[in-house]
Amino acid sequence: MLGKTANGLFWMYRYLERAENTSRLIETGQRIALTRLGDGDEEWESVLQTAGMASGFHAHNEELGKDAAIDWMLRARENPSAVRSTIGAARQNARLVRTALTGEVWEAMNRAYMGSEERLARRVSERDLPRVLGLVRQGTALVRGATLGTMLRNDMYDFARLGTFLERADNTARILDVKYYVLLPGMSAVGSSIDNVQWETILRSVSARGGFRMEYGGAVEPRNIAQFLILDKRMPRSLAFCAVKLRDNLGYLASNYGTRPQSLEMADALVRRLLTHDIEAVFDFGLHEYIEEVIGALGTLGRQIEIDFRFYE
Repeated sequence: MLGKTANGLFWMYRYLERAENTSRLIETGQRIALTRLGDGDEEWESVLQTAGMASGFHAHNEELGKDAAIDWMLRARENPSAVRSTIGAARQNARLVRTALTGEVWEAMNRAYMGSEERLARRVSERDLPRVLGLVRQGTALVRGATLGTMLRNDMYDFARLGTFLERADNTARILDVKYYVLLPGMSAVGSSIDNVQWETILRSVSARGGFRMEYGGAVEPRNIAQFLILDKRMPRSLAFCAVKLRDNLGYLASNYGTRPQSLEMADALVRRLLTHDIEAVFDFGLHEYIEEVIGALGTLGRQIEIDFRFYE
C-alpha cells in the first residue's frame, strides 16, 4: 500500500510540474520565434522535439504550424503530455492518494483542474495565450504553496518533492538545450542582439530574470546565464539546486527507512558532477552534450526511485 501511495504522490507532483513547465516551453517558443525571421515553423519543431512531443504531433497533424503546435502542447486530448492532460492526470493521482493530502492541497488541486478544464475547453487565441499560460502557472503554484504550508514533513512529503524536482530539473535542461543547440541560427549569431534577446527569454521562461539581474546586473552574457541555470545552488530552478533537493529528500527517506537505496547513490553522483565543474569546463565539454548526459541521468534516477521504493507492488 505504501508503494502505491508513494507512486501516486510522486506522479501527482511530477505531472503538476510538467504542466507548468510545458506552459513555460510554449511561452519560450513564442518569444524566441518573435526574434527570428521566417514563418517560425522551425522553432516550433524544435520546441516539440524538446518537449518530447514531436512524434505524437506528426502522427495526428498533417502540417506543422504555430497554432497547431501550441494547441497540441496545450490542450490536445490525444497528447498525454499536454497541459490539460497532465493537470487531469495530477488530479487523478490526487484522488488515489486523497488521505495523504491536506484539505488545502486537495482544494487547490481541484481549483487548478477545474480552471484548466474551463480555459482549455476550446482553442486558445494568440491574444489570450499569455493570460491562459499565466493562469496555468498560478494554479500549479497554489497547489505547491498549499503543500509547503500545510503538509507534514514525512515520507509522503519527500515523495512529492522528488516528483517536483526530478521534473523541474529535466525541464530546465531541456529549455537550455532548445536555446543553445537547436534555436541558435549559427555561430555568426553568437553575441548578436538576437542571441542576447533569446538568452533573456530563457531567463524569463524559468522565472530567473530578476534573480539573475541581482547577481550579474544588466549584462546578458551566455556563460553567466548558463552558470546561473546549471550550477547556482541558490536558484530554485537550476540543475544544481534541483539535484541537491533530490539528494536531500532521498536522504530523508533513507534515514526514515533505515537503508541507503541505489537512487541515493545516483543522486549523490549527480550532485558531485554538477558542483565539481565550473562553467568553462561545461562549455569545453560541449553544452549540448553535457545537457544530454544530465537528462539521461535524470531519467535513470527516476526509474531507480520507482524500483527502490517498490512503486508498483
